[in-house]
Amino acid sequence: MSKINSVILTVAFGLVVLGFVSKQDQEKSEHPTEHPQAQEQEHPTEHPISLSTQVVTKENLARAIHCHIAIETIKNDGFYLAIDDRSGDTLKLNLKKVHDDKLATLGDQTYFACADFVTPDGKVYDLDFFMVGASINDLKQTEVTVHKEEGVERYTWLEVEGVWSKVEVDE
Repeated sequence: MSKINSVILTVAFGLVVLGFVSKQDQEKSEHPTEHPQAQEQEHPTEHPISLSTQVVTKENLARAIHCHIAIETIKNDGFYLAIDDRSGDTLKLNLKKVHDDKLATLGDQTYFACADFVTPDGKVYDLDFFMVGASINDLKQTEVTVHKEEGVERYTWLEVEGVWSKVEVDE
């Protein structure tokens, strides 16, 4: 990685972590109930912050997702790369919107977020992101899956006794 790319990566990371997240489209959510929903008591408005680590809140989970996407986009010549598990193709994507209203905890220090992307030719993908970590300092992205392609669901979510799981949708 060149020195200029390292500087750009550092600046982008710093801006995102400090909360400089551009305002995304204020459109009404197109995702009414198909994603896991957080239990309200699991995400109070304020969490205590220690001097060494911050617990994961919806706000800093959103920042972590934005940061992950920004870093990967810089590393990949302006595109977020994701593997389409159906076709095996590598998708070159640009972020449209992180659905800040679709951030949830799944238990066992596992968190979920949803984001919309578009390809250079205009095809829209909805990706689901999974992150694991005890605090914001060690939060890591573990899985990215294509939830929708051009608005067509590939899977939906089902809750059984408080545990969310993916259920494939027939083609």
